[in-house]
Amino acid sequence: MPLPKQRVSKRRRDFRRSHHALPLPTLTPCPQCKQPRRPHRVCPNCGHYHGREVITTD
Repeated sequence: MPLPKQRVSKRRRDFRRSHHALPLPTLTPCPQCKQPRRPHRVCPNCGHYHGREVITTD
């Protein structure tokens, strides 16, 4: 089984992992209640999607 010839420094290791972070989700304001929501999904606050109420919220 092959072994590394030299130890990888913390700096080099962390530079390599710099692209592993998860991106933040995109949020858009709901046209009804102006609360942030994910695009193309029902608003969890007011239950509206595409101008009509899909989920009844109390």
